[in-house]
Amino acid sequence: MTNITSRKRRAPPSRQQDLFAEPRLPGLSLFEDRVRHAEEQALIAAIDGIKLSPFRFQGWFGKRLTAAYGWSYDFDTSRFASAEAIPDWLLPLRQTAAQLTGLPVDDLVQALLIRYDTGAGIGWHRDRPVFGHIVGVSLGARTTMRFRRRQPDGFDRVAVDLPPRSIYHMTGEARHAWEHSIAPMDEARWSVTFRTLAHQPVTSQGD
Repeated sequence: MTNITSRKRRAPPSRQQDLFAEPRLPGLSLFEDRVRHAEEQALIAAIDGIKLSPFRFQGWFGKRLTAAYGWSYDFDTSRFASAEAIPDWLLPLRQTAAQLTGLPVDDLVQALLIRYDTGAGIGWHRDRPVFGHIVGVSLGARTTMRFRRRQPDGFDRVAVDLPPRSIYHMTGEARHAWEHSIAPMDEARWSVTFRTLAHQPVTSQGD
């Protein structure tokens, strides 16, 4: 497991030295090379073989393509609802995620699939409070996950390299006190994100 460390925006811009010079970001763990090459290719093919939809936020369409299982959140309506069950082909990966993080496998009740084509990224955000632990699996191109936390005089910032076939776990401070984002990609990348629920969800009648 790789320790993740922080870098202040107002520190000198020597990224490679500063990145590992300070204590790691609490609540963020990175497990490298935890998916076999053949499994990675099978997962990518499976994701590409299902119906993916453009991400939508209040009428705006993003470039990344997504599909959600177990539970879904509609950013147009702020509606949280049950979704189609997590498919069997994702269950071995969910088991791996649970073993690495120590979470009960049945607590990982949501799976979000994303394909980032060229030019696609994800802006600054925190995952919705209805979700608890976040466990992400990075497939395809290498990328950098960026973190920021507002301070009175600017932002604290962290840059985390996500190699292909790595798995990260966000909880605690990293999950709740920091925003994260991924810059637009120069080549294709896929991800699988498993989430727990922070509490028993309340949905409208008929859900």
